[in-house]
Amino acid sequence: MPRTPGHRRISRRTAMVAAAALVAPLGADAVSAGAPGRAGARRDEPAGSAAAPGAAAGDPTPGTGLVRLWGSQDFRTSPPPATLGAVSAAAVGSLNGIALKDGAAIVWGDNNFGQAEVPQAATSGVGAVATGWGHLLALKNGQVLAWGNDWYGQTRVPDLARSGVSAVAASTLHSLALTAGGRVVSWGNRDDVPAAARAGVSTIAAGGDHSLALKNGGVLAWGGNSVGQATVPAAAASGVTAIAAGYNHSLALKNGGVLAWGSNVYKQSIVPAEATSGVVAIAAGWYHNLALKNDNTLVMWGSNMSGETNKVKLCGTLLGVFAAERRSGVLTTSLTC
Repeated sequence: MPRTPGHRRISRRTAMVAAAALVAPLGADAVSAGAPGRAGARRDEPAGSAAAPGAAAGDPTPGTGLVRLWGSQDFRTSPPPATLGAVSAAAVGSLNGIALKDGAAIVWGDNNFGQAEVPQAATSGVGAVATGWGHLLALKNGQVLAWGNDWYGQTRVPDLARSGVSAVAASTLHSLALTAGGRVVSWGNRDDVPAAARAGVSTIAAGGDHSLALKNGGVLAWGGNSVGQATVPAAAASGVTAIAAGYNHSLALKNGGVLAWGSNVYKQSIVPAEATSGVVAIAAGWYHNLALKNDNTLVMWGSNMSGETNKVKLCGTLLGVFAAERRSGVLTTSLTC
């Protein structure tokens, strides 16, 4: 369960959502989850970014940016120097961060499950990464690599995810893969995939105990539905270009406006007027959301337990957004104004 305002830390024996959003440089016409600043993972597009909060490393290399992070900062260790600059993809979860640099996965944070010890296979040739609650995923030559917490088998990669995979996503205690043929594969404490999500899917996202998929512009949702997070509204049945999943709420991007449903404890499902037009990228944390607009501004709403929706000074051109647990961040061309 997630932390509440009155709790500083919760037992590691309690499942918490990673709600890891992925970020990479945002292309001129990219608006679908899984590439830059988008919370899902899309076929044929590597996932995206998180790095040292406030750390600058000069000008970004072509196709990469610099990361600015705010909100909860309770990882046991800070991001290592290797993550400063030239990071092409990354993800942040409740216990760890994982970055992709020159094809190598770099992990920092908690190591209770050995998750900070990157396997040799993930030190080269990796094209996408994701992190759940103490477990991590890397995509290499179409094969999913997984390590760390395995309470529910979330690191036991099934045969269907050992080849031909184009995207990965991870959450609390389950993992998702998307094959090149558009089939969603799920394992861990949630291994159910509806028939509709076994072909033709272009994007995936993992929430606390639910999963989302984008197929022909319509959102598919399944799994936990205690507060309606897997009950897709009619407006999200067509024309959607991006998806994101929070702990128990869901987001979709349609015609430049954000749609939200599920839990509304922190008003995370009440979309502010500023996020109803001009949005190009979305991300969801536990109980908060981020929307990047085409005018280089950022809209944030929902929970602010750890300053995750605080107004912060942002510099440079914003290339993407990400959110996880009670953290928020942007991928930008500069950390100095």
